[in-house]
Amino acid sequence: MKTLQFEIRNIFLLIIGITFLSSCNSNKSNWPQFRGPESNQIADHENLPLEWSTGKNLAWEYEVPGRGWSSPIVWGDKVFITNAVLEDPSILPPAKEGRRQENPDDAVYNFEVICFDINTGEEIWKKVAYHGLPRYKTHRDNNYAPETMVTDGEHVYAYFGMTGLYCYDMEGNLIWEKDLGNYPMQSNWGTATSPLLHDGILFMQIDNEEKSFIAALDSKTGKEKWHVARDEKSNWGTPIIWSNSVRTELIAPGLKTRSYNPENGDLNWEVDMGGGRNSASPTADADMIFIGNEKRGSEGGILFGIKAGASGDISLKEGEDSNEYVVWTDKESGISMASPLVYDGLLYIVDRNRGQISCFEAASGEVVYKNRIEGAKAFWASPWASDGQIYCLEEKGTTYVIQAGREFKVLSENKLDDIFWSSTAIAKNAYIFRGQKGIYCVR
Repeated sequence: MKTLQFEIRNIFLLIIGITFLSSCNSNKSNWPQFRGPESNQIADHENLPLEWSTGKNLAWEYEVPGRGWSSPIVWGDKVFITNAVLEDPSILPPAKEGRRQENPDDAVYNFEVICFDINTGEEIWKKVAYHGLPRYKTHRDNNYAPETMVTDGEHVYAYFGMTGLYCYDMEGNLIWEKDLGNYPMQSNWGTATSPLLHDGILFMQIDNEEKSFIAALDSKTGKEKWHVARDEKSNWGTPIIWSNSVRTELIAPGLKTRSYNPENGDLNWEVDMGGGRNSASPTADADMIFIGNEKRGSEGGILFGIKAGASGDISLKEGEDSNEYVVWTDKESGISMASPLVYDGLLYIVDRNRGQISCFEAASGEVVYKNRIEGAKAFWASPWASDGQIYCLEEKGTTYVIQAGREFKVLSENKLDDIFWSSTAIAKNAYIFRGQKGIYCVR
């Protein structure tokens, strides 16, 4: 009898294991948040296209009449984006050459959540989360839908800056909504920080000029589990979860990058970033994390490599380039809007102004190369990696394919006719691009 019970128990455990592995494998085909499942923009997919253009391997395109810089997310066969559409687009004056269209704050908008089929590009559902006047101002280079959604496969979460946070089920039914407050942003530049989801907790980093904080919300109900005030002003980078050999940490970028215990908000460590403007998000690789702020005037622009296990204030003292936990720094890294990419032991940075890619040894910070990409101008989207190649999407639609490794070599160029600031989603053996005019599926 005991032998039979033992065999039944083993069979039961085997079924659980197979189910768990199947779930993990299926999740690899999803792109549930900004910069992918691990917030690192690495695509672990086979049969991704190597070449594309408007006339080649473009499976479908979806015209977006409004504006939004939010990146697409994917779960199963569903793609989700947010969008902000003027109720009366005719009020806009003609766009000036070389300048982006204004975002009037005295006009009515529809703040939309859109779901469409990844196989066909057909719209499945569209919901208006908010209809009315914007609750805050934003810059012409920004818009009212810059934050990327996040999903757990049961619900999707859309955050429209100071307008509100909205939770829908996968069929488009509103489950709950929450007002997290309306606070001024620096120079009326608007917002951009995307929500982060981990173990049923939705982390909202709300940095502004008046009352900065992080709120941890129950993803099923929207109820607050903990709340931590932050000594910060406006920031635009998105936090990440860093699971290393010491612990799991919530890393929130800013003028000080801080590590929190995701269970209760207790502070683990903090490091002064040396000024600048925070727009890039952290990137982790096992027991190292990399983060930096864009240079503004004489401040910022420093790239930090920090190892796991820190506690307290690990800021560099005057004259220092490293300490016990800050393994290395680079004061001329070129980091700006796009987040760093770590791949096979090397760290890659693309800059906003010079069309340059920089490559560093991730462990030591040693500069491997800094090269101008011929023809490239501005990089806003985060680069991604797949199958030994680095992909850099330039503002005007050209993706430069760079050989991964210590030798700088441009392998190819792929062009789509649009303006691109959003980072690319990768799922179902396809790339989903979000441009100024539409969504593009390359397969």
